[in-house]
Amino acid sequence: MAALVACGAATPPAEAPSPAANATPAANAANDPHADHHATAARAKRQTDDSLTGVIDQPAPPWQVSQWFNSPSLSLEQLRGKVVLVRWFMGPSCPFCSGTAPTLRALHDRYAAKGLAVVGMYHHKEETPLDPQQVEGWVKHYGYQFPVAIDKDWTTLRKWWLDGHERPYTSVSFLIDKTGVVRRVHLGGLIAPEGDDINAITADVERLLAQ
Repeated sequence: MAALVACGAATPPAEAPSPAANATPAANAANDPHADHHATAARAKRQTDDSLTGVIDQPAPPWQVSQWFNSPSLSLEQLRGKVVLVRWFMGPSCPFCSGTAPTLRALHDRYAAKGLAVVGMYHHKEETPLDPQQVEGWVKHYGYQFPVAIDKDWTTLRKWWLDGHERPYTSVSFLIDKTGVVRRVHLGGLIAPEGDDINAITADVERLLAQ
């Protein structure tokens, strides 16, 4: 459960606490030895929202990201004419991210030459401060050869997915067609190398590449 909360639940990064977190008196948390348990239980009771209204079949907004790895600075506009798969991830402490890495590598290896651009978006959830050198190490650890950017303060993740919603995961994936329109959203968690999820994603990738 700890891993699920750490890399699945849509809790904001330490650098940008939510207004609700700021409204909680620090003294109460400090005096309550069960504060972490209560907070986790409260998150678990929230009703999450998987609605794709306003997301699917809509143009993907420009992303606002900082440092890039494996690529010069890249805009979504520059990828027009390609099918784009964008996946948010964090460090290896997240089993969903580690488990999805082989799938992303396989998609890149199989379809990059045919017009698919896989793009990784790192969003920081560690207790330690964001360190781009550490992120670069994780990019190498995962074996990613495709472009990866740091979504500092979750700016793009919030705009694309979180704002106004209680999402179950932050490790979301967007499949975008050659004109920049979102055609499929994987809601987050694991995309295993085999199974229904990757079969559906692969089918859509091939369909969009053929258009």
